[in-house]
Amino acid sequence: MSGPDDAAVCRIVRPGEAFTGKQGLSYAPGISAESAGARAIHLQMVTLPPGARAKAHKHEGHETAIYALAGLSRMWWGERLEHHAELRPGEYLYIPAGVPHLPYNPSQNEPCSAIIARTDPNEQESVVLLPDLDGIHP
Repeated sequence: MSGPDDAAVCRIVRPGEAFTGKQGLSYAPGISAESAGARAIHLQMVTLPPGARAKAHKHEGHETAIYALAGLSRMWWGERLEHHAELRPGEYLYIPAGVPHLPYNPSQNEPCSAIIARTDPNEQESVVLLPDLDGIHP
């Protein structure tokens, strides 16, 4: 049962200042614990400049949903990054909790961008870098 201090409040959130995450990518934060008091979700935009590549990582205990806005992105995924996926504008991608992945932008002249939703309201807290996987796909 909710008390008076738990009143639900809808909020308009303006994009936050872009930051570089542990993964090495540029994020524009939107909905989070910090910006909106979110308890179980984080929503942001990611942009991969031409040729950009993230660090291999996983999100411990948190699912990720991605909607591609522009450009083509690719991703190695799996315990040893043995699987490969290609994401085009208008497509969705689901990454289960704890799955290692390494996204990258194969284009040398076009950025790619996407909206990311994750079940971690603090976003960067669940990021676990996997440096032993970074050299598998140079």
